[in-house]
Amino acid sequence: MEIVLDDGYQFGLGVFETIAVEKSRLLFLDWHLERMAHSLRELGIRQTVTKRQVTEYLTSHRTDRAALKIMVSDKNIVFTMRPNPYTAEKAGKGFRLLYSSVYRNETSPLVGHKTMNYGDCLLEKRRTALMGADELIFLNSRGEICEGTVSNIFFVSGGRLFTPPVSCGLLPGIVRRFVMESFSVTEQVLRREDAAKMEECFVTNSLMGIMPVVALGETVFHKRTVTERCRRVYEQTIAFYTRERCDFIRNFVLTEIEEALTR
Repeated sequence: MEIVLDDGYQFGLGVFETIAVEKSRLLFLDWHLERMAHSLRELGIRQTVTKRQVTEYLTSHRTDRAALKIMVSDKNIVFTMRPNPYTAEKAGKGFRLLYSSVYRNETSPLVGHKTMNYGDCLLEKRRTALMGADELIFLNSRGEICEGTVSNIFFVSGGRLFTPPVSCGLLPGIVRRFVMESFSVTEQVLRREDAAKMEECFVTNSLMGIMPVVALGETVFHKRTVTERCRRVYEQTIAFYTRERCDFIRNFVLTEIEEALTR
């Protein structure tokens, strides 16, 4: 693999997407490519990644379950494959979260994009295990809850779902989008004191899906009612997606699943 030393590989001015592969199918491929195309335009990178390119790579690297990563900069398009590190056993136990001592800069032009300038997330993710946690949660410069090192965060109170708005300085994740389009979710600025009053919490990303949270800092979450309902809908949708071997068809599928779950 030959890499050209452009602004992406010298200064981090590039974007990437990590796509879950389940039963040899790429999950939410259209959404990933849509987000990547938007970021490339915003950062002035004149590159295009097509669905055909991605599916051809997957065909030549056939695997049942994995994480496919696409990295794009001015002069490079690179595909790699690695195992998916998240397991059903981990989801059963749930995540323990702590607050990071690093603050997100919500005014940065890189906020909202999945860029190769990923140092803060990588260093904090490495520190997570040393702290006895599964994930660290960033606050922004105003002290507002933002996102995890590799995840978006949701809370539940009174049966209602809440998540920080993008304006707090976070990446709008693919599974975050799934949850927000599948359920009634209120985007609301949240602080530590707000999180301490919540009844449930979960985090999301493309590889873990929806991960229950058992604790955030000193706050312990004893309930999973809404979290498990969200997980069932997500997993049923993925099962349909992989079984039917088609693009993600949201409206009909989610209507059927949600009606079945409420019967």
